[in-house]
Amino acid sequence: MPNTLSSKARALLEKAALVHLATVMKDGSPQVSPVWVDTDGTNILVNTAEGRIKTRNVRRDARVALSLTDPDNQYATLLIRGRVVEVRAQGAKEHIDKLSQKYVKRAYTHRPGELRLILVIKPERVGGSGA
Repeated sequence: MPNTLSSKARALLEKAALVHLATVMKDGSPQVSPVWVDTDGTNILVNTAEGRIKTRNVRRDARVALSLTDPDNQYATLLIRGRVVEVRAQGAKEHIDKLSQKYVKRAYTHRPGELRLILVIKPERVGGSGA
């Protein structure tokens, strides 16, 4: 399996496809969250908020897995294993606004006091029929 995103994989990540993000709980068990994603061409970008379980998990154990099914072809999948290499607040509010337009075609409803974060995921293994 390659460790980079092909043009086909990047195209899938640019679609409004819900992605399932798996993180590792403190006891070693998996935790899965449906998330909106984006890519910078090299990494996968997941927007979340401070205090969420996935945020706590990746700060303790950076290993993650993502699974995506093409909304236009249920047999085209993208499977990624990687690591969160950065958790950043800079640009996260604008990023969730961009993702909200991509996924639901409307402005994101910001919660007062919520700190948005971007999880930057470096792929280590990329597979599936959409890879």
